[in-house]
Amino acid sequence: MSSGFTNHFAPVAAAYRDYRPHYPDALFAWLAQQCERQQLVWDCGAGSGQASVGLAEYFDKVLATDASAEQLAQAPPHERINYRTASPAASGLANACVDLVTVAQALHWFDLPSFYAEAHRVLHPGGVLAVWSYGNLRSGDTAVAGALHHFHYQVVGPYWPPERQHVETGYRQLPFPYPAELAPAFTLTAHWTLEQLLGYLRSWSATARYQAAQGEDPVERLARQLLPIWEDPWRRLEFRWPLALLVGRKPLPPCD
Repeated sequence: MSSGFTNHFAPVAAAYRDYRPHYPDALFAWLAQQCERQQLVWDCGAGSGQASVGLAEYFDKVLATDASAEQLAQAPPHERINYRTASPAASGLANACVDLVTVAQALHWFDLPSFYAEAHRVLHPGGVLAVWSYGNLRSGDTAVAGALHHFHYQVVGPYWPPERQHVETGYRQLPFPYPAELAPAFTLTAHWTLEQLLGYLRSWSATARYQAAQGEDPVERLARQLLPIWEDPWRRLEFRWPLALLVGRKPLPPCD
């Protein structure tokens, strides 16, 4: 976890918007069911709004904040979403006004003590904190899976920021401020052409760091490797990402 903000995704903000997989609608429906009210969500580290838009289907208002103005600029406008550049430690919200705080694929970048203090401040008693991440994509095609594994670990592997290790471990090594509640298993699923897969790989922070250091796009080499395996570049393959989800609840005040 980071003590300062490093904007790893500014160079790939458009690719992040266009090619990141979508979260399942069932995730947002389940989160709404866990909340006593569905009035206001703070989606912290919102990026280009991947989770914010889904949350807006179930809550009256969504405050979507991110420290990266470049990523927020890519987010789609929505009548129930207020996008704001802000750090995880300073939401600008009033005390005890939020029903749900979410962090989608971003908690590992945060200074956790300051964020958790802010989340606790803005949640109303009984409000829910939900954080999640997804790791490496999975493919049923063994040749494609092997090429992706080599790209992830051998080609761009040295360029992953240190915080990425917490995505690999499903956030199990990160502290969490509330007792974790049982949550269903959710999976992201996409059916992608070769072009869509390559766009997703270009949205990785490690890919951007490799390109900045080496002066070349590592995805181009992988594309030449995958094209004969894919045979038809318009063929769609299924990819899956199991979701690691942590959910907890701000305690109610003790009864007098």
